[in-house]
Amino acid sequence: MKNWLNRLVKGSEGNATSAAASAEAAATHAENNGAEIDAAYYRWLTASAGYDAPDDVERRILDQLAALAADPAAAAGLVPRVPEVIPQLLASLGDEGASNADLARQASQDVVLVAEVIREANSAYYRPLTPVKTVEAAIMMLGQNGLRMLLARLAFRPIIKMESSGFARRVAPQVWNQSEKCALAASLMAPGLTAGTFEAYLAGLMQNVGLVVAFRLADGICPDGRIPGSRTFGAALLEHSRALSAQVAAHWEFPQEVCNAIAHAGEPGDLALAKALALGDRIAKLRVLVDGAVIAEDDTLVSDGLDSFQRRCLHKLAASTEE
Repeated sequence: MKNWLNRLVKGSEGNATSAAASAEAAATHAENNGAEIDAAYYRWLTASAGYDAPDDVERRILDQLAALAADPAAAAGLVPRVPEVIPQLLASLGDEGASNADLARQASQDVVLVAEVIREANSAYYRPLTPVKTVEAAIMMLGQNGLRMLLARLAFRPIIKMESSGFARRVAPQVWNQSEKCALAASLMAPGLTAGTFEAYLAGLMQNVGLVVAFRLADGICPDGRIPGSRTFGAALLEHSRALSAQVAAHWEFPQEVCNAIAHAGEPGDLALAKALALGDRIAKLRVLVDGAVIAEDDTLVSDGLDSFQRRCLHKLAASTEE
């Protein structure tokens, strides 16, 4: 996972006081809204397995997460490696001399990849006028950035949906679904924040790696595939998991700005990529909550928490990513 990722990324005082107060109020509202969305998302994820766990059980899980964050090599060892053909293709995408025919020839080495590339080109996101039937035509439709996003998604799928047992196994499809939506939403938010589109996509895919590891740890501590269900624990678990994801990303030698975005997405500050990731994560969580009939699409978490462009993005996510 290390080296190939690097190849991917080639007025008056009174008015001022009033503006500052308004900005502070808006930031506070966004923070409160985000906390409510996180709480609703965690309740939804754990609805079938959450229980009132003893304090010592919650503490053991969080302590083990913190220990792994201090030893990212051990955490990275808990996730599978990517298929060999994917880093080869990603390396070729960094070569400006590589033609679509060259890329198609490499993609054709993997029958699963052929099917994925053609299916992506025919998806609702690209909406071709006529069905795309060949790898070379599909690559032309996707473009290099679209192909990079697809390859990154294919690389991360076995990481998030890794073989496991208990609660981690049951929840993996939901976590992966949110990861895909987060990556796409973050990439759509990025241009307006002067952040890199592909870097935002990578950060969105990477952010939940720590959460999957956290659920695997919980399976070793909690009985019968259960998970602590309290709101306080859920908030702490999401925060610790994001920190672990950032450390694993650094261990895998992701671009530093991607690592920083993941680490600071909870409090983005002035980091453009962290803002894009935080917005993408929020929109993706709202999408899965709406799809899961937890909230309505006109819920105040949507109407008060998203502007018009972000609501359009929420709508776009409804049919743009696969399960």
